[in-house]
Amino acid sequence: MPAELYLENVNVGDEMPVLTKEPITELQLVKYAGGSGDFNPIHTIDAIGKKAGFGGVIAHGMLVMGFMGQAITNWVPNKYLKKFKTRFVAVTKPQDIITVSGKVIKKEEDLITCEIMAKDQKGEIKTTGQFEFTLPKKS
Repeated sequence: MPAELYLENVNVGDEMPVLTKEPITELQLVKYAGGSGDFNPIHTIDAIGKKAGFGGVIAHGMLVMGFMGQAITNWVPNKYLKKFKTRFVAVTKPQDIITVSGKVIKKEEDLITCEIMAKDQKGEIKTTGQFEFTLPKKS
């Protein structure tokens, strides 16, 4: 559960807590396919991923987006989240270690806007995005 945040304690330039995930496994991709209903074989069958030009299976983009959502709600309680949008930049492969980071880029009255990104262990950006949230005042 995230520590209680208040509007007065969040400012432009503040960084959200970083989330680093364990290496992605092919088993994780099979489980995610079952949970999400996305059975595109590029995510689970190595030969299909190679035929498609990826050199093997690739992770679901929505899995990486889910990591970003986890990072956000580890910091900001879900009830305050107003908007979350992403842009997929590069494919993610098994054994990639995804790190999610972000920072506050705008604060207007009670609406806070942050940029967020997911990178792999080599620093390659996989997904970028923004999210907006509100917070209660201390008093």
